[in-house]
Amino acid sequence: MSREIVTDEDGQIRLQKLLAQSGVASRRRCEELMLDGEVEVDGEVVTRLGTKVDPRTAVIKVSGKRLPPVSAHVYLVLNKPRGVVSTMSDPEGRRTITDLVSDRPERLFHVGRLDTDTSGLLLLTNDGEFAHRMAHPSFEVEKTYVAEVVGRISKGTLAELLAGVELEDGPVEVRRARLIDTRAEKSIIELVIHEGRNRIVRRLLDQVGHPVRRLSRTRFGPVELGTLPSGQLRDLTDDELGQLLESAGL
Repeated sequence: MSREIVTDEDGQIRLQKLLAQSGVASRRRCEELMLDGEVEVDGEVVTRLGTKVDPRTAVIKVSGKRLPPVSAHVYLVLNKPRGVVSTMSDPEGRRTITDLVSDRPERLFHVGRLDTDTSGLLLLTNDGEFAHRMAHPSFEVEKTYVAEVVGRISKGTLAELLAGVELEDGPVEVRRARLIDTRAEKSIIELVIHEGRNRIVRRLLDQVGHPVRRLSRTRFGPVELGTLPSGQLRDLTDDELGQLLESAGL
């Protein structure tokens, strides 16, 4: 998270000052947190006031929560509209992510992809290692989708989804499935999975007999789309970023 932190000539800063400037609490309260053993630096509890750290490299936790390091990297949430291609350029001339972030000075990477016809939460960053790890299946970041599908979904279909569905390129594990609404001609279902295979949610629901009409991703790990308007960006909060960095081992 890019913040204006003033360090000494060695690039270091007193820990309680860094915590206060990062918005953890007042300087006095940060000192109390240190004395109470609530602050860790690189896996060690630090209680000595005046301890100096490098804000760019130190792994700091306050009451168990990771504090993102000071860096030039940006970490953004985009509410991707339906019809926008999840690439930075397109040889067919279709609207892309670049059209939505043209005013940003950074060279941004997208974390994974969403189908052109799928809307919702997409992470963008100029931190290539973060983007790679977040998209890699070994880190198993949970992703939540809300789908409007054809037909009435039964309790039996929910059980079938939760038991795991075999597709042509392997099985799909559904962590959670919740029926939001169902009628004779359509249903709305929320699914939580951790995979990012191509068109995985559409293929999954098609396999159980309920083709997708509309699909949106509403959550990525601890990050929620919330009320972010379509086509708009926001920064990840320190808490969201801290949790993602921790889960990615960064």
